[in-house]
Amino acid sequence: MERGLTLLLPLFLGLLQQGRCGPLEVEPSGPVVAVAVGGSRQLTCRLACAGRTAASVQWRGLDTSLGAVHSDSGSSVLSVRNASLSAAGTRVCVGSCGNFTFQQTVQLLVFAFPDQLTVSPVALVAGLDREVTCTAHNVTPADPDALSLSLLLEDQELEGLQTLGRDEEEETQEGEDMLFRVTERWLLPPLGIPAPPTLHCQATMRLPGLELSHRQAIPVLHSLTSQEPPVTTSSEATPEKGSTPSPQSSGQPGNSSTGPCLPEIQQLSVPGGVELLCEAACGPGVTVYWTQAPGHLAAYERQEAGARAWLSVLWAACNPSGWFQCRLDPGGQTASLYLVPEICSPPTPESLWMGSLVLGLLLLTFLTYHLWKHCRDRQVLQPPCPA
Repeated sequence: MERGLTLLLPLFLGLLQQGRCGPLEVEPSGPVVAVAVGGSRQLTCRLACAGRTAASVQWRGLDTSLGAVHSDSGSSVLSVRNASLSAAGTRVCVGSCGNFTFQQTVQLLVFAFPDQLTVSPVALVAGLDREVTCTAHNVTPADPDALSLSLLLEDQELEGLQTLGRDEEEETQEGEDMLFRVTERWLLPPLGIPAPPTLHCQATMRLPGLELSHRQAIPVLHSLTSQEPPVTTSSEATPEKGSTPSPQSSGQPGNSSTGPCLPEIQQLSVPGGVELLCEAACGPGVTVYWTQAPGHLAAYERQEAGARAWLSVLWAACNPSGWFQCRLDPGGQTASLYLVPEICSPPTPESLWMGSLVLGLLLLTFLTYHLWKHCRDRQVLQPPCPA
């Protein structure tokens, strides 16, 4: 009995000594901390020891390229600046009070969620358009648990909406960061009479302690004579209680409602049709290209050169009426124009023209001969007048 108490006494004293040491604290709290691409974040680790014992605290397992560490008595601060996707990973804070060592891990999650939403069509024609697509550009993570796309009527998801599919593709990037383009397609239910003036595509990024959302308006036109739809966007950030949202990436242009540079479409008359010019007066380093046309882009003659892009529409080609859209990169701003063909005459082969002409001449010759013969017979049969 006495020997058992003797063996338990050191363990009991150790527990008492450990209890005199305060807990290891990490700010911000939580096992996962999110930071935006290009953003900055500080992780602070603290430990207090009882009595005169000095606390030793240090962030470990880090490369100099992944963050700067400043340690002092009882605390250590890890600073992550201009975060890239390669900065994501596990951080370990190790603290000690005398012979007792504690550690706590934090998962640093780097995300990208710029306000770059595009929709197709850019405006709906009531009673004609049934399928809608919405795309979020240059985002990560792209899995459905983190990023969701929805179609809203006012602030509620549109009832009766049928999801057709979701696509996740890599964006073309010049840097090392791998970003994604996420597209979701829906089949619209009947919008009712009168149709609502606007629908909204909403992209929502949900991460631990953080929720961000962007919206893109989709005007609903009641006739084909409506003018070009306004491009309006709004973004909302709703951090959860007790969390601090990370700043979004600096240097990533927003969409057409916030960016200082916007593409414009000009309509130029040419023989037999029109030529559309998409131009962005933004200085060097930008490109514009056509992203949407009635039918299919491959059916049109296009030419792209930096900040200018041309597209030819020939009336004789019977192109369907609809929206033409071009896009500016970098930035993702778009411009749109609705065009209705003035003339639609299907091309007739030359051989068909010649055959029709020969047939017409033969028919005219046949009718002329029979008319001449008929008149001659009447003159022969008619009796001469008496003297």
